[in-house]
Amino acid sequence: MRLENILALTLGKLVNEPFVKIFENIVFDVKKVKRGDLFIAFDEEMIEDAILNGAYGVMFDKPTQISDTEIAWIKVKECEDALKRLLRFRLIEKDVTVYECNEIVLKLSLQVITEPNFIVVNGDIKSIHKQLWHVDNNSTLLFCPKMCDKNIFTDIKQLPTTAIEPITIMEQTLFETSFIYDNTFYERQLISPFFMPYLEELLHLYKTLKINYRLRKFTPINHFEAVFTNKNFEIKEFGTSDKVLIFESNTDLVEQEISFLQKNASWANLIYLIPHTVDSIEDENIFIYESSNKIIDILKNNSFHFALIIGVDKSILSKPITNQAQLTLNF
Repeated sequence: MRLENILALTLGKLVNEPFVKIFENIVFDVKKVKRGDLFIAFDEEMIEDAILNGAYGVMFDKPTQISDTEIAWIKVKECEDALKRLLRFRLIEKDVTVYECNEIVLKLSLQVITEPNFIVVNGDIKSIHKQLWHVDNNSTLLFCPKMCDKNIFTDIKQLPTTAIEPITIMEQTLFETSFIYDNTFYERQLISPFFMPYLEELLHLYKTLKINYRLRKFTPINHFEAVFTNKNFEIKEFGTSDKVLIFESNTDLVEQEISFLQKNASWANLIYLIPHTVDSIEDENIFIYESSNKIIDILKNNSFHFALIIGVDKSILSKPITNQAQLTLNF
């Protein structure tokens, strides 16, 4: 990439008059710097090593002493913002197609094996740069604005919604589903029926774009996550107790999940623990907590089969969850 283009894209200021005018690659990991590269100095202490490794330029956002006047020294307001601008231009050059989805669809997509030219984007700008800088032309990207900066992309498309082929559920528990999609039977998948509408959106995208995919064993995605406990709230094997804590950190899903439980576990004693910051919902089984350290007290003082706990994750429990087997209780 030419120096003049980098300056224009990053709004950077060239603070010297270098001999070099073009760069082979853009890197920020000093160990990967090669002769001809532009080094983005997130850590200014790595600048000298980058120069020794052959960097033809240094981009920086903190006061930095120029040690080699033959290479380019580019001052930017923020290195992270500059990297985003460079990556955005790179993706335009690559002519990628970008789809936006919600958090659950994205987390489900991370558990599906697809073709190399379909890429699920997730992480901070450094990890995304590593993932996408050498992406193939005409690739398709899927991202969630809650998990990735939307400003990296241009011409963002919404997931196709017309004539979505439904998933046919053959058998289900609260946390396990056997289903048919596109004439393929998926038996006893460890995914709650609650997630089926989200999975439908994802599979419909694959089908619309004619992307080959393969579902592998689902694992928890930190939403509607079930933890079986005894009366002392010690972790038990999955399916071996009649007390289940269901954790949901996303407060936006509270009404949907309450409705799901009321419909699919109407036989059970249900309670819902909701942080005081969430808008009030009228239900006699709702308990409002001011801080997470009050949650166990509420659980101890109330009888329940399932307790939906909104706004926190399973880390509030004293012991980690390990070796939980699948649920076998049908409803």
